[in-house]
Amino acid sequence: MIDKTAIIHPTAEIAEDAIIGPYVVIGENVKIGSGTRVISNAHIEFAEIGANCTISPFATIGSEPQDLGYKGEPTKVVIGDGTIIKENVTVHRGAACGDFTTRIGKKCLLMVGSHVAHNCVLEDEVILANLVTLGGHIHVGFGAFVGGMSVFHQNIRIGDMAIISGFSASRQDILPYSKGDGRPPVPRGLNVIAMKRRGISQEIRTATNEAFKLLISEEYNTTQAIEKIKAEIPMNPYIEKMIEFIKTSKRGVLLKSHKSGLGSLESEE
Repeated sequence: MIDKTAIIHPTAEIAEDAIIGPYVVIGENVKIGSGTRVISNAHIEFAEIGANCTISPFATIGSEPQDLGYKGEPTKVVIGDGTIIKENVTVHRGAACGDFTTRIGKKCLLMVGSHVAHNCVLEDEVILANLVTLGGHIHVGFGAFVGGMSVFHQNIRIGDMAIISGFSASRQDILPYSKGDGRPPVPRGLNVIAMKRRGISQEIRTATNEAFKLLISEEYNTTQAIEKIKAEIPMNPYIEKMIEFIKTSKRGVLLKSHKSGLGSLESEE
Protein backbone atom coordinates (compact mmCIF):
# COMPACT_ATOMS: atom_id res chain seq x y z
CA MET A 1 0.00 0.00 0.00
CA ILE A 2 1.33 3.41 -0.98
CA ASP A 3 -0.25 6.48 0.57
CA LYS A 4 -1.53 9.01 -1.95
CA THR A 5 0.66 11.76 -0.45
CA ALA A 6 3.91 9.82 -0.92
CA ILE A 7 6.29 10.92 -3.69
CA ILE A 8 7.81 7.95 -5.54
CA HIS A 9 10.57 8.24 -8.18
CA PRO A 10 9.93 6.23 -11.38
CA THR A 11 13.10 4.17 -10.84
CA ALA A 12 11.98 2.90 -7.42
CA GLU A 13 11.15 -0.82 -7.04
CA ILE A 14 8.71 -1.43 -4.19
CA ALA A 15 7.36 -4.84 -3.16
CA GLU A 16 3.60 -5.19 -3.56
CA ASP A 17 3.05 -5.78 0.15
CA ALA A 18 5.35 -3.01 1.37
CA ILE A 19 3.68 -0.11 3.18
CA ILE A 20 4.64 3.45 2.24
CA GLY A 21 3.05 5.95 4.60
CA PRO A 22 2.05 9.60 4.32
CA TYR A 23 4.49 12.19 2.97
CA VAL A 24 7.29 9.68 2.40
CA VAL A 25 9.75 10.60 -0.36
CA ILE A 26 11.28 7.68 -2.28
CA GLY A 27 13.98 8.97 -4.61
CA GLU A 28 16.18 7.46 -7.29
CA ASN A 29 17.47 3.89 -7.35
CA VAL A 30 15.56 2.55 -4.36
CA LYS A 31 14.50 -1.06 -3.78
CA ILE A 32 12.18 -1.89 -0.89
CA GLY A 33 11.57 -5.52 0.07
CA SER A 34 8.48 -7.50 1.02
CA GLY A 35 6.72 -6.57 4.23
CA THR A 36 8.80 -3.46 4.88
CA ARG A 37 7.04 -0.45 6.42
CA VAL A 38 8.09 3.13 5.75
CA ILE A 39 5.82 4.82 8.25
CA SER A 40 5.70 8.54 7.36
CA ASN A 41 7.83 11.55 6.43
CA ALA A 42 10.93 9.45 5.74
CA HIS A 43 13.31 10.26 2.87
CA ILE A 44 15.01 7.39 1.03
CA GLU A 45 17.24 7.44 -2.06
CA PHE A 46 20.00 5.27 -3.55
CA ALA A 47 19.20 2.43 -1.16
CA GLU A 48 18.34 -1.27 -1.14
CA ILE A 49 16.18 -2.16 1.85
CA GLY A 50 15.43 -5.80 2.64
CA ALA A 51 12.27 -7.56 3.76
CA ASN A 52 10.30 -6.86 6.94
CA CYS A 53 12.20 -3.72 7.88
CA THR A 54 10.70 -0.72 9.66
CA ILE A 55 11.66 2.83 8.68
CA SER A 56 10.31 5.33 11.21
CA PRO A 57 9.21 8.94 10.71
CA PHE A 58 11.81 11.48 9.61
CA ALA A 59 14.55 8.90 9.02
CA THR A 60 16.87 9.80 6.14
CA ILE A 61 18.53 6.97 4.23
CA GLY A 62 20.88 7.20 1.28
CA SER A 63 21.54 10.92 1.18
CA GLU A 64 24.93 12.20 -0.02
CA PRO A 65 27.93 11.43 2.18
CA GLN A 66 29.59 14.16 4.21
CA ASP A 67 32.77 13.79 2.20
CA LEU A 68 34.17 16.77 0.31
CA GLY A 69 35.68 14.40 -2.26
CA TYR A 70 32.27 13.05 -3.26
CA LYS A 71 31.33 14.22 -6.77
CA GLY A 72 27.99 12.51 -7.31
CA GLU A 73 29.30 9.02 -8.08
CA PRO A 74 26.71 6.18 -8.13
CA THR A 75 26.98 4.90 -4.54
CA LYS A 76 24.36 3.38 -2.25
CA VAL A 77 23.12 2.02 1.09
CA VAL A 78 22.23 -1.66 1.62
CA ILE A 79 20.07 -2.66 4.61
CA GLY A 80 19.37 -6.29 5.55
CA ASP A 81 16.10 -8.02 6.43
CA GLY A 82 14.34 -7.28 9.69
CA THR A 83 16.25 -4.12 10.56
CA ILE A 84 14.51 -1.34 12.49
CA ILE A 85 15.40 2.29 11.80
CA LYS A 86 13.90 4.64 14.39
CA GLU A 87 12.99 8.34 14.20
CA ASN A 88 15.50 10.89 12.88
CA VAL A 89 18.17 8.31 12.07
CA THR A 90 20.54 9.27 9.22
CA VAL A 91 22.35 6.68 7.08
CA HIS A 92 24.52 8.19 4.35
CA ARG A 93 25.33 6.38 1.15
CA GLY A 94 28.92 5.42 0.40
CA ALA A 95 31.63 7.73 -0.83
CA ALA A 96 33.44 6.81 -4.04
CA CYS A 97 35.89 4.35 -2.47
CA GLY A 98 35.93 0.73 -1.38
CA ASP A 99 32.78 -0.91 -2.68
CA PHE A 100 30.94 2.46 -2.85
CA THR A 101 28.43 1.15 -0.27
CA THR A 102 27.27 1.74 3.29
CA ARG A 103 26.03 -1.59 4.71
CA ILE A 104 23.70 -2.43 7.59
CA GLY A 105 23.06 -6.11 8.32
CA LYS A 106 20.01 -8.12 9.31
CA LYS A 107 18.01 -7.58 12.51
CA CYS A 108 19.83 -4.42 13.49
CA LEU A 109 18.24 -1.69 15.62
CA LEU A 110 19.23 1.94 15.07
CA MET A 111 17.59 3.98 17.81
CA VAL A 112 16.45 7.60 17.70
CA GLY A 113 18.85 10.09 16.15
CA SER A 114 21.75 7.73 15.52
CA HIS A 115 24.02 8.44 12.54
CA VAL A 116 25.81 5.97 10.26
CA ALA A 117 28.32 7.72 8.01
CA HIS A 118 29.52 6.78 4.54
CA ASN A 119 31.07 3.36 3.91
CA CYS A 120 30.34 2.03 7.39
CA VAL A 121 29.58 -1.68 7.77
CA LEU A 122 27.28 -2.92 10.53
CA GLU A 123 27.11 -6.70 10.79
CA ASP A 124 23.90 -8.52 11.80
CA GLU A 125 22.12 -7.81 15.11
CA VAL A 126 23.97 -4.58 15.91
CA ILE A 127 22.22 -2.12 18.24
CA LEU A 128 23.00 1.59 18.23
CA ALA A 129 21.28 3.43 21.08
CA ASN A 130 19.98 7.00 20.84
CA LEU A 131 22.29 9.58 19.26
CA VAL A 132 25.23 7.27 18.55
CA THR A 133 27.49 8.83 15.90
CA LEU A 134 29.70 6.67 13.69
CA GLY A 135 32.32 8.36 11.49
CA GLY A 136 33.03 7.09 7.99
CA HIS A 137 34.41 3.61 7.26
CA ILE A 138 33.68 2.17 10.72
CA HIS A 139 33.12 -1.59 10.97
CA VAL A 140 30.80 -2.80 13.75
CA GLY A 141 30.89 -6.52 14.44
CA PHE A 142 28.06 -9.01 14.91
CA GLY A 143 25.85 -8.42 17.93
CA ALA A 144 27.66 -5.32 19.20
CA PHE A 145 25.77 -2.86 21.40
CA VAL A 146 26.75 0.82 21.47
CA GLY A 147 25.36 3.01 24.26
CA GLY A 148 23.61 6.31 23.68
CA MET A 149 25.38 9.56 22.78
CA SER A 150 28.63 7.75 21.94
CA VAL A 151 30.98 9.03 19.24
CA PHE A 152 33.55 7.09 17.20
CA HIS A 153 36.38 8.20 14.95
CA GLN A 154 36.34 7.17 11.30
CA ASN A 155 38.09 3.93 10.28
CA ILE A 156 37.91 2.21 13.66
CA ARG A 157 36.45 -1.25 14.32
CA ILE A 158 34.07 -2.33 17.07
CA GLY A 159 34.41 -6.07 17.63
CA ASP A 160 31.75 -8.77 17.72
CA MET A 161 29.48 -8.72 20.78
CA ALA A 162 31.28 -5.75 22.32
CA ILE A 163 29.10 -3.64 24.59
CA ILE A 164 30.00 0.01 25.08
CA SER A 165 28.51 2.26 27.74
CA GLY A 166 26.69 5.46 26.91
CA PHE A 167 28.50 8.76 26.40
CA SER A 168 31.67 6.99 25.22
CA ALA A 169 34.15 8.01 22.55
CA SER A 170 37.08 6.26 20.91
CA ARG A 171 39.77 6.77 18.28
CA GLN A 172 40.91 3.15 18.61
CA ASP A 173 39.42 -0.26 17.88
CA ILE A 174 37.19 -1.91 20.51
CA LEU A 175 38.08 -5.52 21.41
CA PRO A 176 35.50 -8.23 20.55
CA TYR A 177 33.38 -9.56 23.45
CA SER A 178 34.50 -6.75 25.77
CA LYS A 179 32.52 -4.46 28.06
CA GLY A 180 33.85 -0.92 27.64
CA ASP A 181 33.24 2.07 29.88
CA GLY A 182 34.41 5.68 29.77
CA ARG A 183 36.03 8.12 27.36
CA PRO A 184 37.75 6.20 25.89
CA PRO A 185 35.72 3.06 26.76
CA VAL A 186 38.47 1.03 28.46
CA PRO A 187 37.56 -2.70 28.55
CA ARG A 188 36.49 -3.67 32.06
CA GLY A 189 35.25 -7.21 31.60
CA LEU A 190 34.00 -9.85 29.19
CA ASN A 191 30.46 -9.57 27.82
CA VAL A 192 29.43 -12.89 29.35
CA ILE A 193 25.70 -12.25 29.03
CA ALA A 194 25.88 -11.90 25.24
CA MET A 195 27.98 -15.06 25.00
CA LYS A 196 25.54 -17.01 27.19
CA ARG A 197 22.58 -15.85 25.11
CA ARG A 198 24.24 -17.18 22.00
CA GLY A 199 24.80 -20.61 23.50
CA ILE A 200 28.53 -20.42 24.10
CA SER A 201 29.53 -22.99 26.71
CA GLN A 202 30.85 -22.10 30.15
CA GLU A 203 34.13 -23.87 29.39
CA ILE A 204 34.72 -21.63 26.38
CA ARG A 205 33.56 -18.52 28.24
CA THR A 206 35.93 -19.25 31.11
CA ALA A 207 38.93 -19.76 28.83
CA THR A 208 38.06 -16.64 26.83
CA ASN A 209 37.77 -14.63 30.04
CA GLU A 210 41.23 -15.77 31.17
CA ALA A 211 42.68 -14.70 27.82
CA PHE A 212 40.85 -11.38 28.04
CA LYS A 213 42.23 -10.64 31.52
CA LEU A 214 45.77 -11.24 30.25
CA LEU A 215 45.25 -8.89 27.30
CA ILE A 216 44.17 -6.00 29.49
CA SER A 217 46.61 -6.71 32.34
CA GLU A 218 49.07 -3.97 33.24
CA GLU A 219 51.61 -6.72 33.98
CA TYR A 220 52.22 -7.60 30.31
CA ASN A 221 52.49 -5.73 27.06
CA THR A 222 50.27 -6.98 24.24
CA THR A 223 52.91 -9.22 22.65
CA GLN A 224 53.74 -10.82 25.98
CA ALA A 225 50.07 -11.33 26.78
CA ILE A 226 49.43 -13.10 23.47
CA GLU A 227 52.46 -15.35 23.99
CA LYS A 228 51.23 -16.24 27.49
CA ILE A 229 47.73 -16.96 26.19
CA LYS A 230 49.07 -19.33 23.51
CA ALA A 231 51.28 -21.09 26.04
CA GLU A 232 48.81 -21.46 28.92
CA ILE A 233 45.18 -21.29 27.77
CA PRO A 234 43.29 -23.78 25.56
CA MET A 235 42.55 -21.97 22.31
CA ASN A 236 39.03 -21.57 20.96
CA PRO A 237 37.52 -19.54 18.10
CA TYR A 238 36.75 -16.57 20.38
CA ILE A 239 40.29 -16.27 21.71
CA GLU A 240 41.62 -16.69 18.18
CA LYS A 241 39.32 -13.92 16.98
CA MET A 242 40.53 -11.53 19.70
CA ILE A 243 44.16 -12.20 18.82
CA GLU A 244 43.55 -11.83 15.07
CA PHE A 245 41.60 -8.62 15.70
CA ILE A 246 44.58 -7.16 17.56
CA LYS A 247 47.10 -8.26 14.95
CA THR A 248 45.12 -6.77 12.07
CA SER A 249 44.37 -3.43 13.73
CA LYS A 250 45.47 -0.30 11.86
CA ARG A 251 44.54 2.23 14.53
CA GLY A 252 45.46 0.18 17.59
CA VAL A 253 43.13 -1.66 19.97
CA LEU A 254 41.97 -0.06 23.18
CA LEU A 255 43.17 -2.48 25.89
CA LYS A 256 44.47 -0.48 28.83
CA SER A 257 43.59 2.76 30.54
CA HIS A 258 45.55 5.89 29.74
CA LYS A 259 45.17 6.69 33.43
CA SER A 260 46.71 4.80 36.35
CA GLY A 261 45.15 1.42 36.85
CA LEU A 262 41.90 -0.25 35.86
CA GLY A 263 38.70 -0.82 37.70
CA SER A 264 38.27 -4.23 39.25
CA LEU A 265 37.31 -7.01 36.86
CA GLU A 266 34.11 -8.88 37.43
CA SER A 267 34.28 -12.64 37.71
CA GLU A 268 33.28 -14.76 34.70
CA GLU A 269 29.96 -15.73 36.28
